[in-house]
Amino acid sequence: MMDSNNPVQPDYATLLNYDARADLLTGRIILLSGAAQGIGRAVALRYARHGARLVLLDWDRAGLDSLNDEILALGAAEPLLCPADLSGITIAGLREIAAHIDERFGRLDGLLNNAAWIGALAPFEHYPTAAWTKVMNINLAAPFFLTQWCMPLLRKAPDPVVGFSLHASSRAYWGGFAMAKAAQEALIGVLADEYHAQSAHPVRVFGIDTAAVMTPGRRQHYPGEPQGAHPTPEQVTGPYLYAMGPEAAARSPLLLRATADSGTG
Repeated sequence: MMDSNNPVQPDYATLLNYDARADLLTGRIILLSGAAQGIGRAVALRYARHGARLVLLDWDRAGLDSLNDEILALGAAEPLLCPADLSGITIAGLREIAAHIDERFGRLDGLLNNAAWIGALAPFEHYPTAAWTKVMNINLAAPFFLTQWCMPLLRKAPDPVVGFSLHASSRAYWGGFAMAKAAQEALIGVLADEYHAQSAHPVRVFGIDTAAVMTPGRRQHYPGEPQGAHPTPEQVTGPYLYAMGPEAAARSPLLLRATADSGTG
């Protein structure tokens, strides 16, 4: 456990082994998008083990149901399931999710915008229009407006937090996904500047870039990679736990990135 009296800026590699007390997130209501598999699922289970009450958002209803069963098997609080496809969700749909959380809990302590869809890896001149629309909806429009509609709920919490799963991808063939992820990082700056510690309603903001992780999406786009080439989702949950918890209270915006020597591949 880190010493709260020593506000040294943490680094990603150290936080991979973050050892937090069991009740770190007890009493906190946390919404996670992209929760049914990969990093989102692993983080959801880690948050549940540390006492959080979860709101789980994903298009995969079967995946949400199995995650719900896993969380209950831990003896953790029953999560609220929100099956929704962010590729085509409307502003009214996002508003309905926020209203459902308000009705059930009356506030929101944390929001992790983790849902992602890479789409097509294609040369610039051949990038498909359909992929662009879906990539922008899932990776940019949805987190932007979900955060907007959740902000009144977050401002009711004593230590509200908004997080993003980032991915440095400004390189050949990554097209719309690269642009959307760069825009997410810009949004972190906007939010941190508007909701800073001296503002009327402070909200902590963080972004985490794990680099390559052996998620289902990674295996789909890189089927030839050997097992063990990159860490599993379970191995990268430490930074997410730290950033959402009270020991990161003095740090906003908090950006945590994997490096070549951080053990993430």
